[in-house]
Amino acid sequence: MNESRIAEIRRSKGWTQERLAAQSSVTVRTIQRLEAGQDASMDTLSRIAAALQVPVGELFASVQTPQFQASVDGLEQRMAQQQEQRDSYTKGVVLIYRGVGIVLVFATVILAFSMNWGWFSWLAIPVYWGAGRLVLEAVFRLALDPKLDERYPLSKADRGILG
Repeated sequence: MNESRIAEIRRSKGWTQERLAAQSSVTVRTIQRLEAGQDASMDTLSRIAAALQVPVGELFASVQTPQFQASVDGLEQRMAQQQEQRDSYTKGVVLIYRGVGIVLVFATVILAFSMNWGWFSWLAIPVYWGAGRLVLEAVFRLALDPKLDERYPLSKADRGILG
């Protein structure tokens, strides 16, 4: 039997079982069973740990089974590895967006001065950075994030990376 700290951590945040269930995408009954000391899958534990913003190992005051401890340790390593891979992919897409933007700025400046285009040519710059940011956010939410969620199920999207 592994002694759970889930109730203690949940209460310290001022959360109800219902809120933890909603934040972790598991049922209230699952939260109740875990708080009573019953076992759960590593996926369930990782969801709860992510919702509570603690490492999976902190969900337990003591772990009686060496195999379970090894599973918990392995899960945390896999979570960290998958998050790093996901962040690397996301940063690559953002770097491409920024690189295209920089090229656009230089091209606009060169063409505006060399071809004596009117003031409207300068609109390309704020339009790219403003509208492009919205398009990039939409692409992440609608296309990339679901695929990255599937490929790296132990990771989560980092909205700050687009900032």
